Formats: sequence, structure tokens, C-alpha cells
Amino acid sequence: MKNNILQRYAVFLCICLCAACLVSESPGQTPARQKVIVIPVSGEVGPAMAAFIERAFQNNTDTDALYVLEMDTFGGRVDSAFQIVDTLLTRPAGKTIAYVKKRAISAGALIALACNELVMKHSTTIGDCAPIILSNEGPKMLGEKFQSPLRAKFRTLAKRNGYPEPLAEAMVSSDITVYKIETDDGRILYMDSVEYEDLSEEDRAKVRSKKTAVSAGKLLTMDDHEALDFGFSSMSVESVEEMLGKKGIPDYEIVKLEESWSEQMVRFITAIAPFLMLVGFAGLYMEMQTPGFGIPGIVGILCLGLVFSSQYMVGLADHTELLLLMLGLMLLGVEMFVIPGFGVIGISGIALMAAGMVLSLQDFVIPEFPWETEILKKNIISVLGSLIGSFVMSLFFLRYVFPKVSRTLPGPYLSATLAHSHVDSDMPSDVLVGNMGVVKKTLRPAGSIRVGDEVHDVISEGEFIEKGETVIVTEIRSNRIMVARSSADEH
Repeated sequence: MKNNILQRYAVFLCICLCAACLVSESPGQTPARQKVIVIPVSGEVGPAMAAFIERAFQNNTDTDALYVLEMDTFGGRVDSAFQIVDTLLTRPAGKTIAYVKKRAISAGALIALACNELVMKHSTTIGDCAPIILSNEGPKMLGEKFQSPLRAKFRTLAKRNGYPEPLAEAMVSSDITVYKIETDDGRILYMDSVEYEDLSEEDRAKVRSKKTAVSAGKLLTMDDHEALDFGFSSMSVESVEEMLGKKGIPDYEIVKLEESWSEQMVRFITAIAPFLMLVGFAGLYMEMQTPGFGIPGIVGILCLGLVFSSQYMVGLADHTELLLLMLGLMLLGVEMFVIPGFGVIGISGIALMAAGMVLSLQDFVIPEFPWETEILKKNIISVLGSLIGSFVMSLFFLRYVFPKVSRTLPGPYLSATLAHSHVDSDMPSDVLVGNMGVVKKTLRPAGSIRVGDEVHDVISEGEFIEKGETVIVTEIRSNRIMVARSSADEH
């Protein structure tokens, strides 16, 4: 009796197991579709691109998603490329693919090798990551001090993804000779000339053939066939869809990301940042040379604010830079409205604003790597160039443009004039060209001077002249007296 009961239980359990298997293999249940997120990496590699790629990964939390970086870039800033590489290295293994749609040159090659897999479209290129700087003679390759950290990064990424390390280093330095070695057991190895010379006699005896893959004096740049032959690329395809088919992913959902309008605007503002700084500093300088606070000051603050806000959005500027800019503006305000003249306070304000703008263009304070030193030099030159250019622009406007504004702008003006209340004359009777006078009211550029016992309203030739200085009358036009600082007073 007990045996019969046990047999019935055994049959029942078998039936349940079979039913469970049938349910699990039911054709009505299909595996989930593979989500494929395509991120375009096009144009110049810079802070805006680094911020866009970081946002793309942060906003997509699907751990099973496959990320495809669609490459079409000639490269750009090394620090931004390193930031993108650090972002890619946080992704799970096997979840990032670099698809070279047109080219991945210089910093683009670094980004491509940071992905878990490299796939190239037919007739595309990758490589040539030598650090260069633009000089008067054209592009100039930087020395070993710059190449060594880059080679180390390429070597690390190549080791991580199983790429030939000597070939990866040959993308950075042109003085490396790489051999393609075939051994007796059929293995293909790549060695640089130094490594080959260090082989023992026993190891050299195992070498069946040796060919030069990359000769000295040339940087490695590969097309899709060469990348496939050298072991970098896994396949050559015409589209992302073809790549997914070859990878055995029949059911997928492609989501292509695009830069938002704000990110596009930030990229544009970053490109014209030197011009905006030029206009911004010029506006503030002209505001200091004219009484009150008006359009030049508003335009200046808006232009500098646009540059700072764009750098803040890409993560370069922070509270420190904002504090420096605000302190600089406060000191300039004190100089304009509280303390007469222009001295230490005004110079300190301009210096603080310049320092804030330099730091807002980079994500470091003290450079640690050679390329950061070059970036710092470039930013200092850009800001100082904007300051000098703004000073020249301000003098031009104050000398040639502002005096003519009253003739070009419409009224309202008083309809009654004193044109016929005196004898027409091109000069006042008591002032002549060449007369010397002493500044009674500071010229900014308008003010007043004393000539003898008479006080006259005058305009300087665009320069700022303090009270008590000696000036000379250079021109008299109708009732407008133009003066300049006396050469005797200058000495």
C-alpha cells in the first residue's frame, strides 16, 4: 500500500516538473529586447563633449544596455579625452562599443580604445595621437615629456582590451619601430625594436619570420582592414544594424541620443569665448571712463556672464571662480563710484576677474600634467589678449565713435537753440589752440579745465586725466574744446 502511494507521488512530481518545463519554454514568452544606446562623438573633443557623454551615461541606468559610441572626430583637448575615458571605464565590461563611422583621430583614438570593443565602417581610419601644439611654423609635435603619459594610457587600455601594446604606443610616438613576429608554433606577436633586441638567442631561434609593421618616423594610422589585421577591430561593417546582426543580436531597440539645445549653445559659446571676453572687458573699461552706469557696463557683465555660465554648465567653473569674479566686480564698483581716479583698487579688481576667467576655462588650478601646463598657458594668453584688445577697442570707441553719437542718434532735443544769439565763430574768443590749462574737474573724458582765470568745459582725446594735471588745447571745433595731456606734465 505504501509503495503504491509513493509511486503516485513520484508520478505527480514528474508531471509537475514537465509542466514547469513546458511553461518555461512556451513560445509565448520571448527574451527581452536588447536596448542599444547610440552616442554620437563628432566634432572637436572638448569640455562640452565630455559633459554630454557623462550625462548620456548618467541618465540611462539600464545595466543591460549596450552603448555604441559613433566616432567621427579629429580629436581635441587631451584633458577632455581623459575625462571621457574615465567615464567609459566606469561601465560594466562588454557594454561599450566604439563604432568608427568616419574617423577617430588623435584624442578620438584614445576614446575609441577605451571602449570594450572596436568596430569600424569600411574605409574609415583610426590612430595618430601624437600631442601637438600650434606654433608660427604650423603644427609642432611635443616632446617625450608629453608623449610618455599618453603612451602609458594607450598601453593600459591596450592591455585591458587585448590589443597589441607596441602598436598602441606607435599611435603616440613616431620614433618607435614595431615588428610583426611569427613564431614556429604559428603565433603572431608584435614587438618594438628594443624588445626584439633584448630577446635571447633561444627565443630568436623560434622566430619564423619578422616584418616591419610600423617603421620609425611614422605614426600608426590604420584603415579598417589594417585595424582588423592588427587585432584592434573585431569587424568591418556598414552600419550599426549590421554590427548587431553579426554579434548575434536579432532583436534590439536602438535609441540615438542627441545634444540638447543648451549643450549646443554651450559648445557655441565656448567657441566664441575669446570674443565675448574682449567685448566684456571693453564694456567694463568704457563704463569706468564715463559717468554713471549704462549700456557698456550691462553689455560687459552679460558677455562675461555668458562665458562663465557656459563653463559652469560643462563642469569647469565652480564657486571659487564665481567668487573671484564677484570680488573683482565689487572692487571695480568701488573704484567707479566711491574712490575717484583709477589706482590699486581698480587694478586689483581687473586682476581678480582675469584670474577667475582663466580658472573657469579649465578644471584644475595648478597643472599636474604637461598638457595641463599648455592649457594654462593658452588660457592666460586668451584672457590677457582679451584685456589688451578691450583696452584698444575702448580707446577707439571713446576717441572716434562716442563723440559722433550725438550727431547720428535722433532726439528728442530742444527745438529752440542759441544758434543766432551770438556771432558765429569756430573758436571761443578767450581760448586758442596751444593754450595750457590745469584740470579742475577730472576728465573721463569730459570735464573742465582752468585757462587763466576762466573755467571751460573740455573733452580729452579718449584718455583719463586726473585733477591738477596740465593739459594743452589741441583742437577747437564750434564750442567743443579738445585737450590732451601736456608733454611737459608727462615728464
